[in-house]
Amino acid sequence: MYGKRADRSETVECEVEDEDCQLVLKRLRGLGEGEFGWVRLVDPSEHELVQLAEELGLHPLAVEDAVHAHQRPKRERFGDVLAVALKTLWYVEEESAVETGEMMLFAGPRYLLTVRHGTVDPCPEAARRLGADPDMPHLGSLAALHAVLDVIVDAYSDAAARVRSALNRLEDQVFSTARVDHTERIYSLKREVREFRDAVQPLVPVLNGLLSGLGREDHPPEIVPYFRDVADHLHRTDIEVRTLDELLNSVLDAQQARVGTWQNDDMRRISAWAAIFAVPTMVAGVYGMNFEHMPELGWTYGYPLAVCLMAGASGALYRAFRRNGWL
Repeated sequence: MYGKRADRSETVECEVEDEDCQLVLKRLRGLGEGEFGWVRLVDPSEHELVQLAEELGLHPLAVEDAVHAHQRPKRERFGDVLAVALKTLWYVEEESAVETGEMMLFAGPRYLLTVRHGTVDPCPEAARRLGADPDMPHLGSLAALHAVLDVIVDAYSDAAARVRSALNRLEDQVFSTARVDHTERIYSLKREVREFRDAVQPLVPVLNGLLSGLGREDHPPEIVPYFRDVADHLHRTDIEVRTLDELLNSVLDAQQARVGTWQNDDMRRISAWAAIFAVPTMVAGVYGMNFEHMPELGWTYGYPLAVCLMAGASGALYRAFRRNGWL
């Protein structure tokens, strides 16, 4: 519970049917002017959320979105309740993978309800930031909404920095002297960046719309700069993710060009050795036709001369190809 008469937050771990949860609902009903409560749910069932929705006055469509998840980032207004859907995101270093979860946030006049699907929970850090600034809780449930958005967007920035580091390492490997084909790894990282974009890009207009709505509706004007700061951080992350995607395209093109160069080098070596072996094959083939009248057949030094001719021509070709870098 936060507000003018609440100097600390109170956390209750419970299920909807428990007496503790009934205590939470009772406390929500008893909130005074300038106070609000923050209710956090993790993977709730439809039955659990419906009971809570009846108490908080949530729209049935909002309940459906929160239960089934898999929503694109969006912003909805259900009466005096602001609903925001967005994705949580984190980077797994060991797997070089971007993992995503999902959150639905419902900001009512005297409460914030967060419904989380996924492993990473931004709420503890958001609660810490909210409690660290004594002026923020007085701005109502939108202050808690801002804290959650701020933590999630900061996580986007951190994940983008980690993906950038992975891309830099991959670039070094692609342009190293080792002949290793990294195409599969590039495509894998590109898929992760695409998943990153699916989380970040649709959220940009959502936050912009939320920011413009705060300026027009009856909300504390002091909260607007905080949301503008989050929108600015998200915009920078969106640019970074777009840049990462373009860099991956360039790295992929470079890898394919290097593979083509390796193939050309192999073909040149094969062609050079084929040319070297073609000369003795030609000479041996001529003298292997067994005609009766051929030059030097009766000469004592004819065979050594033919062998020296084949060896000398092959050696001259080898030296020429070696000088030109074909071997």
